Amino acid sequence: MSKVLSAVAWPYTNGPRHIGHVAGFGVPSDVFSRYMRMAGHDVLMVSGTDEHGTPILVLAEQEGLTPQEVTDKYNRVIATDLTDLGLSYDLFTRTTTANHYAVAQELFTGDWRNGYMIEQTTRGAISPSTGRTLPDRYIEGTCPICGFGEARGDQCDNCGNQLDATDLIDPRSKINGETPEFVETRHFFLDLPALADTLAEWLDEREATGLWRPNVIKFARNLLEDVRPRAMTRDLDWGIPVPIEGWRDQPHKRFYVWFDAVVGYLSASIEWARRTGEPQRWREFWDATQADPPRSYYFQGKDNITFHAQIWPAELLAYAGRGAKGGQPGEYGVLALPTEVVASEFMTMEGRQFSTSRGHVIYVRDVLDRYGPDALRYFICAAGPENQDSDFTWAEFVQRNNSELVGGWGNLVNRTAAMIAKSFGQIPAAGPLEPVDEALLAAVRGGFETVGRLIERQRFKQGIAEVMRIVGEANKYVADTEPYRLKGDDERERLGTVLHVLAQAVTDLNTMTAPFLPHGANRVHLVMGGQGELMPMPRLQEVTDLDNGRPYPIITGDYSATPAWGPRPVVVGTPVGRPTPVFAKFDPSVVDEEVERMRADHTEPEGPPHPTEDADPTDAPGA
Repeated sequence: MSKVLSAVAWPYTNGPRHIGHVAGFGVPSDVFSRYMRMAGHDVLMVSGTDEHGTPILVLAEQEGLTPQEVTDKYNRVIATDLTDLGLSYDLFTRTTTANHYAVAQELFTGDWRNGYMIEQTTRGAISPSTGRTLPDRYIEGTCPICGFGEARGDQCDNCGNQLDATDLIDPRSKINGETPEFVETRHFFLDLPALADTLAEWLDEREATGLWRPNVIKFARNLLEDVRPRAMTRDLDWGIPVPIEGWRDQPHKRFYVWFDAVVGYLSASIEWARRTGEPQRWREFWDATQADPPRSYYFQGKDNITFHAQIWPAELLAYAGRGAKGGQPGEYGVLALPTEVVASEFMTMEGRQFSTSRGHVIYVRDVLDRYGPDALRYFICAAGPENQDSDFTWAEFVQRNNSELVGGWGNLVNRTAAMIAKSFGQIPAAGPLEPVDEALLAAVRGGFETVGRLIERQRFKQGIAEVMRIVGEANKYVADTEPYRLKGDDERERLGTVLHVLAQAVTDLNTMTAPFLPHGANRVHLVMGGQGELMPMPRLQEVTDLDNGRPYPIITGDYSATPAWGPRPVVVGTPVGRPTPVFAKFDPSVVDEEVERMRADHTEPEGPPHPTEDADPTDAPGA
């Protein structure tokens, strides 16, 4: 049994999440985490809401709230949505906890103590109309390297190069289109050049495994071609204070939101351990010096590769003193670097980029309320942006649900249960098996190895496709054996055998679908005579801050009853009643209704979209 950290991107509290977000970080991380638990690993799945930075200040001003009030509001919205989607976090918390502040300040101090946080004077962008600092991602212009007209102030998404806002040609504010002013300011910079050689060695090692997605490892290696110090503080009054002497008394100097957002993986692990009553247990998932080092997998969208394949590893290396300047580890010790950065591509909607400001969006809550979690999770697994950009269309959503989820898997479950209920009322015993019976049982058994290997390699589309292929074999078995024609007394033993084989196939296929469709797996479990939940589900729990008593919700759960990944023999005599449909079939009119709803919600505001509403398919920091 290995220790596995499932580190899931932190959604930003600038509004509810849309389906493009959960296609990138949410559902894939849950499928992986659920499977790894089933495979016998000790999994810690952590995340939370990312709540600092200028976007929160802008949104709070728009809504007439304080920054804390606006983050409280959307933290609860997001946590509720992710709970109902079934994401099995051990802890989903937030970055405004006292615990997170302390952990982030310890990491920063350790990096500084070892010489990797250096002070430099730079030119910072401010808004001429408000006097407020403009973060790099709020500035857009032409890339000086490739000429792309919509490069951001921190990087160009077209050529992948790291930029500074002052590098851009014709820079403009994404908030109101005005030209920013650049003024001199003093900040701490992470000395990436002093860490570049160690970063390169780590990436060489990761590339040699052959496990990283090609787009991720290529992008990560490209980052090393132009390494320069990167600012880790900002001129803000909303964020984590800089804990260095001479900086503590400067209320407008705060951590760069991306410095503290990635620290959240560690702080959430520490908070989880404290809440379990074993405050040092987090080290099992982070201590790189253990004889059997933990594995860690980081799930996010492709626009966040920079922060997970360069900035976060650099912070960890600096804290351990493993760069050109040497140094000693801080109180947390030598922390494990990512085993794999699992970055998904982008999902668009009906051929266009998601845009909340222009009404071209569908929120997670709307899909859950109208269609439930199974259809959404299935679509993301089967057609999501795993290794290339994908497009969500209502026509494909309805078609996949009706023909694959309902017509394939749901149909197999319901007719198997219906035939057993009608003919026996319980799972019958099997007589002598014929070759056709043995073939189906062998195909199902073989699926555990094939599908399990694909999920562990984060090949979710191939994994669910293989499950559905075996479902097709089981449906063909029904057509070949025709149990509905076995009505004579002399055929009853054969009927019992066929239905026993089908019960076994459905039970094992349900185990296989469980990481992808935990809600549906629980319903199938009940249809086939099971008791309680097959797959433990997360719960939203009200807690108070461990250090200052402030209340907030977390997502957590007890997943110790997760079933093992493998065949589970059915029990002869288990009662099976007449089933109701496991999955809902959607009327084709849904397509026209949803397209019309989207058209009615669609607006075209003057000027560029507001970045707190729309930055790109994964939105602001941490998404």
